[in-house]
Amino acid sequence: MRRLLAFLTSLFAVFALAVAPAVAQQSGPLVLAAASLQESMNAAADAWAAKGHPRPKISFAGSSALARQIESGAPADVFVSADEPWMDEVQSKGLLRPRTRVSFLTNTLVLIGPAGKAKRLTIRPGFPLAAALGPNRLAVADPNAVPAGIYAKQALTRLKVWPSVQGKLAPAENVRAALALVSRGAAPLGVVYGTDARAEPGVQVVGTFPASSHDPISYPVAVLASSRHKDAEGFRRYLISAEGKAVFRGFGFGAR
Repeated sequence: MRRLLAFLTSLFAVFALAVAPAVAQQSGPLVLAAASLQESMNAAADAWAAKGHPRPKISFAGSSALARQIESGAPADVFVSADEPWMDEVQSKGLLRPRTRVSFLTNTLVLIGPAGKAKRLTIRPGFPLAAALGPNRLAVADPNAVPAGIYAKQALTRLKVWPSVQGKLAPAENVRAALALVSRGAAPLGVVYGTDARAEPGVQVVGTFPASSHDPISYPVAVLASSRHKDAEGFRRYLISAEGKAVFRGFGFGAR
């Protein structure tokens, strides 16, 4: 009986090892995506799943946090950054699958306030942002690491407004956290992407930053070198296809 039990245990262990990779492949690839892509990336994943593929699993965070996770060995298949420098960082470590990096989306940068309460501001050199804030703070993604915050600092610096507000910031871990500060009334103004403002009914656009005031907002996507998922490359190709880009356009993104 003991020999039979041992045999059956060994047989089960061999069977489990044999089917484990197949079971793993039944779930979709893990996508690490910039926080600003929440609604649009979920819609793209749904559209991909509707074609008969396992739905991708998506983890959203600031691009800087995602890049650090990848560098620390986090198991994932696809990375979508909200700027080129963080993708450069991951690529410089040899962590991208060669020839899979493509820049496919664009965005705008806007100043927002609570819906129905904020007054429109004309964004130009020296515009009175500090006066509009009064004693309150400006919600921004971390300007030292998160793309949306970096773009915000660039724009405010080039418009010669940064010195007047750099001591009045409410830095957040990602752009959606900055958006939430304004929608919940914790900050009277904030700088986010145009698509973020569109996704949140609790805010309104106060002004749009000129494209010349900051570096081009560009979203690259790539498959990670460590990925072994059979659908990782297929999903990447779907994202950059005309059909995939149309999904993102529906949420206000520009496509390249």
